[in-house]
Amino acid sequence: MSGTLLENGMGMNFQLSENQQMIADMIRKFGKEHILPKMMEWDESQEFPVEVFKKLGELGLMGVLVPTEYGGSGFGYSEYVTAITELGCICGSIALSMAAHNSLCTGHILQFGNEEQKKKYLPKLATAEWIGAWGLTEANTGSDAMRMQCVAVKDGEHWVLNGTKNWITHGITGNVAVVLARTGDLLDSHGITAFIVERTAEGFRGGKKENKLGMRASETAELIFENCRVHESQVLGKVGDGFVQAMKVLDGGRISIAALSLGIAKGALNASLKYAKERQQFGQPIANFQGIGFKLADMATEFEAAELLTMQAADMKNKGLKVTKESAIAKYYASEVAVKVSTEAVQIFGGYGYTKDFPVEKFYRDSKLCTIGEGTSEIQKLVIARELLK
Repeated sequence: MSGTLLENGMGMNFQLSENQQMIADMIRKFGKEHILPKMMEWDESQEFPVEVFKKLGELGLMGVLVPTEYGGSGFGYSEYVTAITELGCICGSIALSMAAHNSLCTGHILQFGNEEQKKKYLPKLATAEWIGAWGLTEANTGSDAMRMQCVAVKDGEHWVLNGTKNWITHGITGNVAVVLARTGDLLDSHGITAFIVERTAEGFRGGKKENKLGMRASETAELIFENCRVHESQVLGKVGDGFVQAMKVLDGGRISIAALSLGIAKGALNASLKYAKERQQFGQPIANFQGIGFKLADMATEFEAAELLTMQAADMKNKGLKVTKESAIAKYYASEVAVKVSTEAVQIFGGYGYTKDFPVEKFYRDSKLCTIGEGTSEIQKLVIARELLK
């Protein structure tokens, strides 16, 4: 198995560290108090509960990877995966927004910002004083990002942005966005630049909010730029490096979606185990029936395999190793497992699983996004194949 941790002589510790256990316990307690009571209400109304993220910021969960010198928690990817997984086990929407804020907007500034940019933005983002957004995708350029139509033209000390970004988490509510815009020729991988754009910038506004199948409490909307002037000091890294930066950001982002998938699968599996032991049919718990037992066995096996792949990618990321293949494998497999496990959970619950009175209906709806966002399963296969054939 070329490139695995075992081959490279870097074994993993499979036990939760003290920090991971602390995070898991803290999130479970937080979820019972602040998420579960209103979760379905937010889902129905598609409300983005900003106050919850402010509270998560107070707990250090909106800047998990940000060094303490910038107001963050200073943890690594293992703790980050634990945090997203435990949140996803409660509510996929909250976990998705937390992950997007951490991995994409905050992560991009952390990885490629200069010292002045880090000092200005990371403390606000790490504490959730500001909510972050990240703008890569457009209406006609999802996977085909190099054909983006959002452009930035230099005008003295400013860049003038025009265009629209779609499917952006926190597109309306976000206080600051990292935006990728074309500054060079179409299809030139060095013709795209990353900009930090504050919500108050003239010519920048949120657009249509999407009415989604799942993840409904995580805001998804357009970013619209109409002659939006951005000072050259807001360029992230070098002009023309935006696309390359984005691909590196997505390597970490895919670990976060794998962790989100784990959380959804874990939540669906736990609910199924509890229900199968309580639900009586033909004078006994349905867990006694082989048809149900085999489902639970498959669900647990595939969950644990996905967990190992995700923790391997996180461990490699912590060590500063290239994780393009491993993060794509983890994201691809874990997201498909989330869909499969949540589907089986609905089946185990039967008619009750099709109602909003039980949690598996929501896990089922939320799971599908994991196979689409931050690169579809098909794109993950392309990435994996390309890395294998190098």
